[in-house]
Amino acid sequence: MAMKIRLARGGSKKRPFYRIVAADSRMPRDGRFIEKLGTYNPLLPKDSEERVKMDMERVQHWLDQGAQPTDRIARMLEAAGTLPKTERNNPNKAKPGKKAQERAEEKAAKAAEAAEAAAAPAEEPAVEEAPAEEAATEEEKSE
Repeated sequence: MAMKIRLARGGSKKRPFYRIVAADSRMPRDGRFIEKLGTYNPLLPKDSEERVKMDMERVQHWLDQGAQPTDRIARMLEAAGTLPKTERNNPNKAKPGKKAQERAEEKAAKAAEAAEAAAAPAEEPAVEEAPAEEAATEEEKSE
């Protein structure tokens, strides 16, 4: 039997409450379980002692029997000090979504066009000023 230590949802709509259970991985999320190991109430503040309650002896028993904790349970066990902390790396989480990337590309393109437009007129007056000075010097010479 492939055992999991996972959350089973209870509570009403928009008011979640979870039981921490040891269950066969083939059973439904809120379905049949073998043993209730604790509770998790995400509505309570993070520093509350009542937020996560676990019977650590039984959790350790199931871990020794080969039960695999789910990601969320593994994080709770790391916070409790039962499991060693694992390094997590999700480089895609920091990337913006498709639309945000498209907006950034459009903004960069507009900025590049504006920079080119600003650079082009700045060069043209310099070219125009030189002939104007030459014309002035020619007028002075003719007088």
